[in-house]
Amino acid sequence: MEPRDPEDSPPGEARATRQSTACCIVGAGPAGVTLAWLLASAGIAVTLLERHDNFDRDFRGDTLHPGLLEILDQMGLAGQVLALPHARMSTLSFHTAAGSLKIADLSRLKTRFPFVAMLSQARFLEFLVADARRFPAFQIVPGADVQELVEENGVIRGVRFRDIGRQMHEVRADLVVATDGRASKLRRLAGVEAVRASPEIDVLWFRIPRLAGQEGGGYLGPGGYMIVLNREDQWQVGHVILKGRHQALREAGIDALRESVARLAPALAPSLALLEWRDIWLLSVQADRLRKWHRPGILFLGDAAHVMSPVGGVGINYAIQDAVEAANLLSRPLLYKTLTPRDLQAVQRRREWPTRLVQALQAFDQRFLIERALRSTGAYRLPLWLRTLMSLPVVKDLPSRVFAFGVRRVRVDDRLVNR
Repeated sequence: MEPRDPEDSPPGEARATRQSTACCIVGAGPAGVTLAWLLASAGIAVTLLERHDNFDRDFRGDTLHPGLLEILDQMGLAGQVLALPHARMSTLSFHTAAGSLKIADLSRLKTRFPFVAMLSQARFLEFLVADARRFPAFQIVPGADVQELVEENGVIRGVRFRDIGRQMHEVRADLVVATDGRASKLRRLAGVEAVRASPEIDVLWFRIPRLAGQEGGGYLGPGGYMIVLNREDQWQVGHVILKGRHQALREAGIDALRESVARLAPALAPSLALLEWRDIWLLSVQADRLRKWHRPGILFLGDAAHVMSPVGGVGINYAIQDAVEAANLLSRPLLYKTLTPRDLQAVQRRREWPTRLVQALQAFDQRFLIERALRSTGAYRLPLWLRTLMSLPVVKDLPSRVFAFGVRRVRVDDRLVNR
């Protein structure tokens, strides 16, 4: 891409402005906001660009696992976050017509936070941004739609974006970080290549009233798999369907969907009476990861680097772990202006193997547990290998630890936190 002078605006377009910063982060999701908070806390100038002008929209990733709560505690924020309205989940079970099997019991773990906090991601991000504003080094620009990367001699030097009023702006930075999610625009602009990590699936997301006598968890049965999560007075439901089945389901009518949900979880039937198609969101998921998470001057993190399957609900947690490790490794080079491509390589080396491992586990679950349920037509029982595995004391707590902390615990470098 040829560099363009920001003052050379097309006729009828307002003249662009230019500013400089140490780090320009594109995308105010969990990874972007956390990274901006940590760098600004350490006194490193950060400009955070967000395409939307607020967080007032529905998010599906609302699970804060114990490892993430430990990170927030190291940032001095756990108490304030847990003061926000939320629900808690300490066990995860799979339910079938033949019975239930407890997969994870977080109460057995050695942590201050032996539970998953079910907290609105919108409220969580609003809180983090509001807290980050106390740092003089922090700046957020809402309504910033990135149009171009600024590239000079093969190095990314910044971005150009349009604001809400369609005016062009340019941000020059020592480092651009792409945290703009699973539909990352910066992936396309940077020309980076991704590889598939698991089969594509479709998930119908919706919320229904939470009534007495109902239980959350995973539900498997003939032709279906659902995850049902506690959202205080509501259930958040993720109903996995075979790829390409969405249109046929819609044509069959909402009653057919209600019946399929009730077959998997009969106790939820009273909550389905008012469910309509307008209340349902279709999420098509193609889990993947970039071959290289970086180019000179730009780094990809979170879903922009690796789109996670919804299996296990770990996307937000891995995104924030990415941000913490990136801050740990890059704060000094950014502060002293010594950043090199090797520093970006170090971030990928630190985060790639945990990502690959958890994506492999998700792909295994999809192929040998979820797809088995989706394609079954008769009586369904959990596979013998899973029931046997969960009966062995030596591995009984392993799923809980992986679910809670990922494949390795991540800790915030004390030097980053402005006490």
